Amino acid sequence: MQFLRGMLNLTEIKTGKKIIWNKEPHVVLESQHSMIGRGGAVVRTKLKNLLSGAIADYTFQGAEKIEEAEIFKSHAQYLYREHEVYQFMDMETYDQFSLAKNVMDNVALYLVEGTEVSILNWNGHPINLEIPVKVTLMVTDAPPDIKGDTVSGGGKIVTLETGLRITAPLFVKTGDKIIVNTERGTYVARA
Repeated sequence: MQFLRGMLNLTEIKTGKKIIWNKEPHVVLESQHSMIGRGGAVVRTKLKNLLSGAIADYTFQGAEKIEEAEIFKSHAQYLYREHEVYQFMDMETYDQFSLAKNVMDNVALYLVEGTEVSILNWNGHPINLEIPVKVTLMVTDAPPDIKGDTVSGGGKIVTLETGLRITAPLFVKTGDKIIVNTERGTYVARA
């Protein structure tokens, strides 16, 4: 388990930092530090609420202190989806729990049964997840490649088992397993 805590000053509010803002845990998606003459320093941020998935812009000013969120990570395995709720199992305790689709953004497009993920826990409850940077998914639909098409050097749009559509090389066909970068949503290699 990894614990994060403490008070942060403006220079410590950086992208990826987890903070308490408006009494709820948020992750800093973007931060831009600026000096405004005699007005002092400000940090313009884009924050994502880890409970609701809502995104907000906020500017922290001057000597403002912000509380670092006490978040700990645990490991879990994705089990299945039931309507708009995703079921997981904690890898240490074997307890099952669920997360609503709204907090997971588009990460659900990378989840297949058995995928291992990191769960973010706050106040003893799972609130969000982090998925691996690379996942292996099966191609369920790929248009046939065009013989002799070596000039375009491009790719084709393929559909994966989760419904995700990405651009892949021309040689990828239905039934292939491919590795996908989850941060960019791009093809990496054949699995």
